[in-house]
Amino acid sequence: MKRKILIVDDQFGIRILLNEVFQKEGYTTFQAANGIQALEIVKKHSPDLVLLDMKIPGMDGIEILKRMKVIDADIKVIIMTAYGELDMIQEAKDLGALTHFAKPFDIDDIRSAVKEYTSNK
Repeated sequence: MKRKILIVDDQFGIRILLNEVFQKEGYTTFQAANGIQALEIVKKHSPDLVLLDMKIPGMDGIEILKRMKVIDADIKVIIMTAYGELDMIQEAKDLGALTHFAKPFDIDDIRSAVKEYTSNK
């Protein structure tokens, strides 16, 4: 069974980059540009892991994370943030986020984290 990854980021370039990287690694990938799309995908496809940007216009990352946890309490989420927003990172971790990456991130760091969190399902 292929592992499923959902990439949630309002920046097209980042979605494309992560999508390409994880498809090459053999994952099934889904992309969402906003919270509404992300929650639809979580309901329909139950991804094994979500890469979630915190700074999304409209519904922010914290709100998306809260709603994802309502749909699936055990959903695995790695957050990405472009800012040193420690309070937001802490809140996300309190809500169950596994870890976080600051942008610009090292793609190899994200790859190994994804591998780690999807292999021990």
